[in-house]
Amino acid sequence: MKILAASTSTIYGQEYLAYLEDAIVDFFGNARQILFVPFARPGGISYEDYTAKAAAVFARLGFSMRGGHAFANAEDGVAWADGFFTGGGNTFLLLKTLYDTGYFTAIDAAVRNGKPYMGTSAGTNVTGLTIGTTNDMPIVYPPSFNAFGWLPFNINPHYLDPLTGSTHMGETREERIHEFHVQNTQPVVGLREGSWLMLQNDVLQLHGIHTARVFQQNKLPEEKSPGKGLDL
Repeated sequence: MKILAASTSTIYGQEYLAYLEDAIVDFFGNARQILFVPFARPGGISYEDYTAKAAAVFARLGFSMRGGHAFANAEDGVAWADGFFTGGGNTFLLLKTLYDTGYFTAIDAAVRNGKPYMGTSAGTNVTGLTIGTTNDMPIVYPPSFNAFGWLPFNINPHYLDPLTGSTHMGETREERIHEFHVQNTQPVVGLREGSWLMLQNDVLQLHGIHTARVFQQNKLPEEKSPGKGLDL
């Protein structure tokens, strides 16, 4: 499988996907027709407009792009595509819509057979085992919390470290992940903005400008450095 799982689509001070452009070109390579999955957006932007936003970036990089909503069914969309990009939004809505439209099964089979998949934020959440460590509110109820399971752990995108001197009294991301591990055993990767995971040729590596914080049940968290393997 080929997976690019990024914490976010946009980092502070840059345009949409700008920090990922070189990685996108290298990752998709000769896969020139990219299916965009816009289903995570809960409102405020249409599928057409969301697809157009992503397609403008990909067109500049030499790729053609169509939205999954533009096809009569999931099988047609996946057959057209050489690869996939799923954008951010609400992870519960994304997963429900993937199941409802049939895209979950169709994309899963295609990726397991070698078509490359890129996700950001919610699109990254669904690459792991479950969506149990998303930051999103459960605005809809998908048939299952089970995600694609291409990566052998859960992901917490937009991972934030505690701010020294903060007076905020709510739980930190680390505390919430420890709460998750009271009930669940799978590892969790806290993926900071500006970093991404890349799976190619059965090798999983961290890339970008930050370390990732890795949580395992009954163990102290560990920091993993960019450029190193992430074998969990």
